[in-house]
Amino acid sequence: MRRLLCVVLVTIAVSACGKGDKPPAPTSGTPNAQTESGPKGGGAPGGGGAADEAKQLFSTVCATCHGPNGGGDGPAAASLNPPPQNYADPAWQAKVTDDEIRKAILEGGQAVGKSAAMPAQVQLKDKPAVVDELVKMIRGFGKK
Repeated sequence: MRRLLCVVLVTIAVSACGKGDKPPAPTSGTPNAQTESGPKGGGAPGGGGAADEAKQLFSTVCATCHGPNGGGDGPAAASLNPPPQNYADPAWQAKVTDDEIRKAILEGGQAVGKSAAMPAQVQLKDKPAVVDELVKMIRGFGKK
């Protein structure tokens, strides 16, 4: 199960490292085929693009372990020791800083003294607006 999770996470991380915002060329061979839509927005602060990208990333990568509502109860959580962080935990929310959350996202859990099973999201290094949106999402789980 852990090997499958690692393969899935690596596959997602690699596919998230696209080459800009340009959609891929059609490959169907159909002369009038429409191109697929690429990533939205450039990640500018306050733009819907960064928020949309953060939501998509959370639902496809983070929720696997942390759950769709940040409760640490995602489908892979049962096989992880230590278990994923419950973002709704008021005690955790009170003691963690936004900078620590950012570091965990960008450098992985081990960088902040947490589980090495949490992979780094290095593809977000040049997307601070997306990381800021992820921090907002994580903070939002503490207000529910």
